[in-house]
Amino acid sequence: MLLVLWAGSLWSLALWVAPTLFFAQPDRHLAGLLAARLFAVETYVGLAVAVWGLALPGRGQLRGIYIAVALLAINEWIVKRLMEQAHAQGAVIGLSFGAWHGVAQFGYLIACLLVLWAVWRGGADHSGSSTLASPSPRR
Repeated sequence: MLLVLWAGSLWSLALWVAPTLFFAQPDRHLAGLLAARLFAVETYVGLAVAVWGLALPGRGQLRGIYIAVALLAINEWIVKRLMEQAHAQGAVIGLSFGAWHGVAQFGYLIACLLVLWAVWRGGADHSGSSTLASPSPRR
């Protein structure tokens, strides 16, 4: 269930929250700062989900989740810094702010797809093993 909620928040942020910020906020810089903060929160939520997943017996089935969280962490702690530098300097490592933004979008998309895949797999798993998407049955 936790995985499903996290997947919903990831997709919601990408599909309607961030676009709504840029539509409703005339100051694009402020909208970008707010969106960046929300994406940071998603990264920390993902880290919490991954840590919780480590405590579960079926944690080996959560490789996609760990990869998704790693992508979000790379976006937060590496790509975000490069985007800030590119915004201030015009380019970093030969890439403009827009190019770095594309890198971040691609990483976020892959993370969202991995989480969606994990939810789908968890929903299809009827083995009774405990995962983030399907709690173990009571006996």
